[in-house]
Amino acid sequence: MADTEFDIIVYGATGYTGRLVAEHFVREYGAAADRPKWAMAGRSMDKLEAVRDEIGAPATTPLVVADADDPASLEAMCRRTKVVLSTVGPYQLYGDKLVAACVKTGTDYADLCGEPAWMREQIDLHHEAAKASGARITFSSGFDSIPFDLGVLMLQHEAVARHGSPAPRVKGRVRAMQGTFSGGTAASLTATMKAAAKNPGIIKVLNDPFGLAPGFDGPDQPSGMIPHYEDELGKWAAPFIMATINTKNVHRTNFLRGHPYGEDFRYDEMMLTSPGEAGKAAANAVVDMLKNPFGAKPPKPGEGPSKDERENGYYDVLFVGEWPDGKRLHYGVKGKYDPGYGSTSRMLAETGMALLDSDAEGGVGTPGSFLGEALVERLRDHAELRFAVEE
Repeated sequence: MADTEFDIIVYGATGYTGRLVAEHFVREYGAAADRPKWAMAGRSMDKLEAVRDEIGAPATTPLVVADADDPASLEAMCRRTKVVLSTVGPYQLYGDKLVAACVKTGTDYADLCGEPAWMREQIDLHHEAAKASGARITFSSGFDSIPFDLGVLMLQHEAVARHGSPAPRVKGRVRAMQGTFSGGTAASLTATMKAAAKNPGIIKVLNDPFGLAPGFDGPDQPSGMIPHYEDELGKWAAPFIMATINTKNVHRTNFLRGHPYGEDFRYDEMMLTSPGEAGKAAANAVVDMLKNPFGAKPPKPGEGPSKDERENGYYDVLFVGEWPDGKRLHYGVKGKYDPGYGSTSRMLAETGMALLDSDAEGGVGTPGSFLGEALVERLRDHAELRFAVEE
């Protein structure tokens, strides 16, 4: 792919999140003539031109017309670039043809997918072919699941350095988070539920912690679905809405890397509330909220948080490594901006940048399996994420 016209194409640049990804390249890397050589892609040239002008991109920024329903246009786009960043979801509705085109042409791909049943389908369809073509198909390159995938990876690096072995048990605990859902997130969940109603096999993948690690059957995992008080942290823990996808990606990274966390590795994610009866009540309220997370009027696709909401958002995740002899290790991941959009757009863009420099072999993988510490460094330098041991 060394002689491609572009380094990176942002596909879906006229959509809510795609526009934010394009803004990141304008803000962080300047004119399109500089590295990376990037372009904006979407269905409508008129809309691409309008968004290019609205976000202050140079007038020379290349624009590419491609349509999720037109395989020829997608393949032509892939042949022009080293990396495609896709924000066109739900991916189970619009992603099949683009992934196939990337696999065929050996083009690297990253998206924001949090749809585990579709991801498993793509693994089964394309993993071996992507290994052969060299394409790195990189799902879940946003808030789901980069802070969690890389947070566990970095904790385990530190665990081996300090204690000589990985932590066989890790808890992911969201200490604080401020952000809102977008219409894209609501649409993805709705599409998954409709698909599950038609195909009960999808439920099996959704319920299996190792659903993205075909052929591996690991130990029983903590469910993370029952509120409880955590003595060490002094707070109540409640279910976390994104745990279903994040935990599967953490296990896939461990699987693809040859189980450096151990084949007996156990992991769950929850969100912390507060001490006492107020914390207990809040944890139980989360359980009720998860039955209908978007309320009576879910946002529509294309909608999302305002600029002020994105700028004022944040998240703070603690990872606790535990050993049978009582050793503990705490590792924190903190990010500025709304997690689902302000920070996610930066994470997806930097995943693309890291793929340009990676020598990982092809396949259907994760940011942790393909990029690891190299992506951590990019996120520290260009996306305002903090990864650090907590003493």
